[in-house]
Amino acid sequence: MGSELANQVVAVTGASSGIGEATALACSQAGATVALAARRSERIEALAERIARDGGRALAIATDVASEERARAFVERAHAELGRLDVLVNNAGVMLLGPITGAPTEEWRRMIDVNVFGVLYCTHAALPLMAAQGSGHIINVSSVAGRVARAGSGVYNLTKFGVGAFSESLRQEAVAMGVRVTLIEPGAVATELPGHNRPEIIEQMAKRFEGITPLAADDIARAIVFAIAQPANMSINEVLVRPSRQAF
Repeated sequence: MGSELANQVVAVTGASSGIGEATALACSQAGATVALAARRSERIEALAERIARDGGRALAIATDVASEERARAFVERAHAELGRLDVLVNNAGVMLLGPITGAPTEEWRRMIDVNVFGVLYCTHAALPLMAAQGSGHIINVSSVAGRVARAGSGVYNLTKFGVGAFSESLRQEAVAMGVRVTLIEPGAVATELPGHNRPEIIEQMAKRFEGITPLAADDIARAIVFAIAQPANMSINEVLVRPSRQAF
């Protein structure tokens, strides 16, 4: 166990797999106590048990961040049971790609509910708690798709561009509270995220990323721990991380 994040409480959404799971493990290994949010309760409970076996402390809370009530309950329960809230990692996300023409509009609603409202609801609940402490850190996980829009990912682009704009406005507002804000923008990462798409979209994505070795979730988790571990007078505002062979 490291000590970079000793005595810190880190709440992570979307902690049941991928970047969220890797971030929870990395933060725990760096000495933090972690609160885990995801819809798949059995996955985060198993993760909490794994962290405990390794000598850490974790609290698993079944949560759907698309629900304002449940998002707020997660943040407030993490704070109440763990004694404080130093970092919120807004990681939960959905990536459902495809043309705008003829798209199933339920996919659009799901992305906006999770990728946008999930970030807003959790942040809204966390800010007053962090302001009362006089310190805190909000990490918003976006995507390279929050910088570059392309045909076939229009609504996903919309959500991630939105997270980037919100993060910069939030950063300016939160300075006076002693709260730092960091935007993390991963390129291709090997996670479950692409597998939620329709089969024809998965096939197109495989062709597009042919020859590119994706990053591991651990690579993004290390970037997140790096941002959190900086001294209080230093704020890492934005981190864009792509595989070395990803040109786009």
